[in-house]
Amino acid sequence: MSGGRRAVETPGAPRALGPYSQAVVAGETIFCAGQVGLDPATGKLVPGGIAAETARTLENLAAVLGAAGLSLADVVKTTVFLADLGEFGAMNEVYGRHFTPPYPARATVQVAALPAGARVEIEAIAVRPGTSARQ
Repeated sequence: MSGGRRAVETPGAPRALGPYSQAVVAGETIFCAGQVGLDPATGKLVPGGIAAETARTLENLAAVLGAAGLSLADVVKTTVFLADLGEFGAMNEVYGRHFTPPYPARATVQVAALPAGARVEIEAIAVRPGTSARQ
């Protein structure tokens, strides 16, 4: 796809609860909305703390990317929002198992609160393989 933009929606990730898309494809770039650790089948936050939430968050993100024909390997930038930076180490350990070199660029910030009482939210930008932005 060259030019234009289209929304990406998948039942493999929690549905958008407002006027936004799970992701938008714009040319060869995919902009993914932030995902939290909600189980898409139940709509509830997964139990087990920051590690379980991070894993589910990344599974949700992978599902959205998959619906656009991409994977976590195509991610070039993430932003991680944490309710408590004290949980950075545990989040980072799980995060590191889901990405491979070259790792995406990343920013991590602490926020006052996240949707559904989540401890972590991750948004991503990915580029379709073979395009100049990924080389």
